[in-house]
Amino acid sequence: MMRLSANNIMTLSTQAQDMQQWFATSLGQYLLAEEQSYFDQAVINIFGYHALQIGFSQFNFLRANRIPFQFRLGISHGASFHALPDFLPIDSGSMDLVLLPHVLEFNSNPHQILREVHRVLMPEGHVVISGFNPFSLWGAHQYFKAAKNEFPWWGRFIALSRLKDWLKLLDFEIVGGRLGCYVPPFSKERWIKRFHFMEAAGDRWWPISGGVYFLQAIKQIHGMRIIKPCWENSLASKRKIAPVTQKFKDTVE
Repeated sequence: MMRLSANNIMTLSTQAQDMQQWFATSLGQYLLAEEQSYFDQAVINIFGYHALQIGFSQFNFLRANRIPFQFRLGISHGASFHALPDFLPIDSGSMDLVLLPHVLEFNSNPHQILREVHRVLMPEGHVVISGFNPFSLWGAHQYFKAAKNEFPWWGRFIALSRLKDWLKLLDFEIVGGRLGCYVPPFSKERWIKRFHFMEAAGDRWWPISGGVYFLQAIKQIHGMRIIKPCWENSLASKRKIAPVTQKFKDTVE
């Protein structure tokens, strides 16, 4: 297991502070409301014993879930324990539910994180992911020079189609999802409110252009193929032997 070094803790702490400050803005509050609403609906009917939220530990996206043992991994306020998302200090096959709110696009090795999530999930366990859509007005905002060093624009946004391919390669079955945040990433609250009509129109007229996507998948374990004995050949052999045995019996008698 990889431990957090002093440099890692300092870097992650700085990033966490930037995230916290951004979520206090009008745009951050708008995103947070959309995210919380989706996670509340997605997790409310998922049952089990252990649930894990990785990242954004200052927000409880598991609040609507009724799993008794819930944990949040991160370095911010509210974290149950501190660890790197790509090396989870958790037993294999022990989690019923894992949430990944915007974790993959802010980590240098998203494939490893998904492999770790697959490892710690029980068979039929659920993973719920949120990410920024690069093919949207939010994704286009990354290319503005003034925004490149600010959260969340310095992240490596991952296309929804690519994420689906990664999940399928790990034998996850995609069972749900949607896009949201169709309002352009305005910094002023009055403009966000003015363009809020795009939220309802987006799902109907341009559903693939939402600034954020959500995806829900289930871990599948393919069963072993049972090799059955070839009863037909066995019975055929017995039928071939039967006449000879009967003939020998008749001769003796």
